Amino acid sequence: MADLKPNSFKAALRRMEVQHGIWCALRDPLAAEMLATCGYDWMLFDCEHAPNDVASVLSLLQAVAPHPVSPLVRPSHLNAAEIKRLLDIGAQTLLIPYVQTAEEAAEAVAAVTYPPAGIRGVAGLTRATGYGQVAGYHATARDEICLLVQVETEAALARIDAIAAVPGIDGIFVGPADLAASMGLPGQPGAPEVKSAVLSAIKRIRGAGQPPGVLTLDPVFARECIDAGAVFVSCDLDMAAMRKGLTRT
Repeated sequence: MADLKPNSFKAALRRMEVQHGIWCALRDPLAAEMLATCGYDWMLFDCEHAPNDVASVLSLLQAVAPHPVSPLVRPSHLNAAEIKRLLDIGAQTLLIPYVQTAEEAAEAVAAVTYPPAGIRGVAGLTRATGYGQVAGYHATARDEICLLVQVETEAALARIDAIAAVPGIDGIFVGPADLAASMGLPGQPGAPEVKSAVLSAIKRIRGAGQPPGVLTLDPVFARECIDAGAVFVSCDLDMAAMRKGLTRT
């Protein structure tokens, strides 16, 4: 029999230890494997705005498994069936996009939790269970699952305290791009009023006892976010880094 794999990312968030990551849209396992050697604490495989699905995420998880990096997965939306499948293929940390209310946060918690406390479907011979070899998986799996929710509208930011208070939430991510759009500034995540709203949200999340997260391509602003209390931070995307590195001047 095998032991349940510990989630080092979740443990670091509990310690409020800053974790640096990279956002991944490429679905190539070779690219993911290479990025896993680049020194990041975490990598996020995106199913919301990238052409990933459960099958492609499985290949990405397998590619990075030997390396000391924590894989995060963002499902396409708050969908219990998709969340169940991502957990079964071994994802231990999920970022749920567009969570607007405490009720939706509670739905996300239920989706990653087995009955009777939640609604996650039970299966035995999955990658998550070590194909049936992880002793007591169904009783202990939730201990190592890290559930992050994403607030990305003005309405969601107004409900941060209620969302943060939902039992089972392990962190709250602020999405500057969608927040900018909700503020009437689509395509302007670097606008001063958007940055101000992001920093305010980070402070409120931290004040509520939750680790805040953020994605920004502005390294100066990233430092401001960390100073404000952000714990899991990404300053780059694989596609952006590739374009920047390969563009001829």
